[in-house]
Amino acid sequence: MMADEQPTSDVGFAPEEIDPALPTRAARLKWVIVVDRDLPAGRAVNAAVCVAAATSTTVTGLLGDDAVDADGGTHPGLPWAGCSVLAADAATLRVIRAKAASSAGCFVADMPAAAQRTRVYADYLATMKETAADDVEYCAVGVVGPRNRVDKIVENCP
Repeated sequence: MMADEQPTSDVGFAPEEIDPALPTRAARLKWVIVVDRDLPAGRAVNAAVCVAAATSTTVTGLLGDDAVDADGGTHPGLPWAGCSVLAADAATLRVIRAKAASSAGCFVADMPAAAQRTRVYADYLATMKETAADDVEYCAVGVVGPRNRVDKIVENCP
């Protein structure tokens, strides 16, 4: 895939499912981001934001309409179905990613620790290419999928 191409996902909301007038719990899909609880605050926020960026460009129908304030200023659309940010230790994060990746109907976006250790994206890509899947450390994992399935995948995460 070229850098300017947008990835596609089988997970998303059909136009008729999008109802910003309903509570987020009414949405068919649930979005969570689980962050390594041992990361310093700045790195944790960075990991969550990077996972959110990857998710919002891939999962259709996730972002709501832009908001317009009383003075006519526009504020870009936010996730109308919400997003919970949870915490877990590194081992649990790896388990969550594995469960989500093997669960039909779930989209997974992750932030490998290698991404925070490099300053050049090409270096990150090269590092990942040399890292076995079992050796990848994660700073954060985002999951979008059927509400009951996502709840089971992240159960007990604060």
